[in-house]
Amino acid sequence: MMKLLLIVEDDPDIRTHIKWGLSEGYEILQASDRTSAINLFKAKHPPVVTLDLGLPPDENGASEGLSCLQEILSQAPDTKVIIVTGNNDRENALKAVQIGAYDYYLKPVNMNELKIILQRAWHLHEIERENLKLHTIIEQEAGFAGMIGQSAGMLKIFETIHKVASTDAAVLITGESGTGKELVARAVHEKSSRNKGPFIPINCGAIPETLLESELFGHEKGAFTGAYVQQLGKFEYADKGTLFLDEIGEMSPRLQSKLLRFLQEKKVQRIGGRSDIEIDTRIIAATNIDLNNAMKEKQFREDLFFRISVISISIPPLRERGDDVLLLAKTFLERYKFVFRKKIKGFSREALEAVGSYPWPGNVRELENKIQKAIITADSHIIEPHHMGLENQFKKGITGENQGGKYEKMTLKEARNRLEKDLIENVIMRHRGNIKRASEELGISRPTLYDLIDKYKLTIKDEAG
Repeated sequence: MMKLLLIVEDDPDIRTHIKWGLSEGYEILQASDRTSAINLFKAKHPPVVTLDLGLPPDENGASEGLSCLQEILSQAPDTKVIIVTGNNDRENALKAVQIGAYDYYLKPVNMNELKIILQRAWHLHEIERENLKLHTIIEQEAGFAGMIGQSAGMLKIFETIHKVASTDAAVLITGESGTGKELVARAVHEKSSRNKGPFIPINCGAIPETLLESELFGHEKGAFTGAYVQQLGKFEYADKGTLFLDEIGEMSPRLQSKLLRFLQEKKVQRIGGRSDIEIDTRIIAATNIDLNNAMKEKQFREDLFFRISVISISIPPLRERGDDVLLLAKTFLERYKFVFRKKIKGFSREALEAVGSYPWPGNVRELENKIQKAIITADSHIIEPHHMGLENQFKKGITGENQGGKYEKMTLKEARNRLEKDLIENVIMRHRGNIKRASEELGISRPTLYDLIDKYKLTIKDEAG
């Protein structure tokens, strides 16, 4: 298979020389200026590019070579761009590498040396492409209808969704804010026989009562001041599909009564209307408050609670999902580094430690937000704790800060031992007990790792030796 290569060089003799030298094994594209190079790149998407940094400057005197490099990497950050430049422009060549070029090569061109550089660049591109495929497969295998998780709690939820999706039973989803209640609701809808119908979400806590009633049930023309036209409600829009009532615990008692009537009769009446409208929609509700306490305080109807909670699904907070937090972090990194066109290779060991030890009060939503922020603001190819705003979290592991916010007195040796123990335990957990992989990541031999396990009396299930 011919390898596609774009040569960007304003000197026709050098272009011809490179094309002749690489005629075997490469399909050559040629460009003599930035505009034609970018047009060819957009049309053909070559994975490897040789770029003359000394392209003629634009009318303002700016470097066309660096501009071309930045534009190529903004479109495809994984492109391997090899800078070819004169010896007197070494400083700009190094600047190009800092921007994101794969490597640079000084003229005059030695074809044997250039071939080796190109082979390495092509090989690296192929490895990265295979890694991306692998990450996609892992995400698909570890995921379920858009949700990522392999912890016992999430696997139980996936199983429940499978069972409940085949019925029309009302479902109540509970969990802290940011745990993914709407994702669970969408999964139930997508796995059900109603998946050809609409999925209509509405946040009951974000809309004032008077507007919420109109949003849910609709209104007739002239029903109230400002009702200039007839409006259908969410119940009608969700006919033959699913209506998702998020934050149902915030719904007023009066609207709870109207919802109860629908659940009993499968009929609604628009505000200002006189006739009932039959609706065939499934109700899925969610809340982050304790409805049992709300019922005791007469803030939530007990009869409505039993109507909407035929099936209950409780989503665990992220801090109780074990290695799911690291799986999610890596998944979000792979997903958003392409969205934001950033060449991020991964997390530092310190960043993974910070992610694993942080309690995530905002749950998955907070994790996703911090990963996006890190990718956008990162000034290197590796995500560090400070990129996510977790530098203090990593320091806690070093200084011995406990959950109460006070510091334990400890010697330097004790602090080092604690950090070493926590690191070893987390790495082994991350590799699911695979001692070989854990020792490779830690940079030590397996016998040494076993000695450290004994030293710190760690209980480790070695699943793969």
